[in-house]
Amino acid sequence: MILAILQARVSSSRLPGKVLMPLLGEPMLLRQIERLQKVSHIDQLVVATSSETADDAIASLCEQHAVDCFRGNLHDVLDRFYQAAESYHPDHVVRLTADCPLADPGLIDQVIEFYLAGAYDYASNAIQPTFPDGLDVEICRFACLEQAWREAELPSQREHVMPFIHQQPERFNIGHFLNREDLSHLRWTVDEPRDFELVSQIYAALYPANPDFSTPDILRLLAERPELVNWNTQHQRNEGYLKSLAAEAPPSSNLAS
Repeated sequence: MILAILQARVSSSRLPGKVLMPLLGEPMLLRQIERLQKVSHIDQLVVATSSETADDAIASLCEQHAVDCFRGNLHDVLDRFYQAAESYHPDHVVRLTADCPLADPGLIDQVIEFYLAGAYDYASNAIQPTFPDGLDVEICRFACLEQAWREAELPSQREHVMPFIHQQPERFNIGHFLNREDLSHLRWTVDEPRDFELVSQIYAALYPANPDFSTPDILRLLAERPELVNWNTQHQRNEGYLKSLAAEAPPSSNLAS
């Protein structure tokens, strides 16, 4: 069984409440769920949010639309993620985040197929990025997730779920899914106001005529409207994770040798 867990919370530091901001009249979170429900290889989807009062709105939205929702620790995301998965007894777990409303169902299926064919412990298209930021997919064996949950101690490993696994290629069999063309300079995630502006423009241009629009459709739109390509690319990829790693780095010594 393949379980997909979509991490979602209201308390984003850079763009608070972003997952509930309206995209063509519906919350961004719901637009992403609509896309994820078209992934062929996912057997079950659950939203993992926090038990904080601020995230009551996410739980309510899930209930209204018959989407499974688990509530757990706000800061120990690895614990929340593991606890969300445990009751389903999955064989494999896909990690997705709710700031990616352009998630591509076809690409997610490709990453899952790559992972299964390679008999990997963990596979991703994001550790060696060649896809636009915002199309990230991670999948691992549930047994490996459980090992991470039991053993991970660093804050970055508890906050970002999968680093304990992909940082140990000598212990886990890691697969990297690469695109034929490097599109990692494109930013389709939503962390900042300009990110949301870009996604809103993409939805407005493509969704009304084709709600199932795909990555090639977006790339064609960008070719027609080149001003959108660098609309929001001033922001660094994975800023939150890099900030966590920097906080853990030992202070450099200024002593002369």
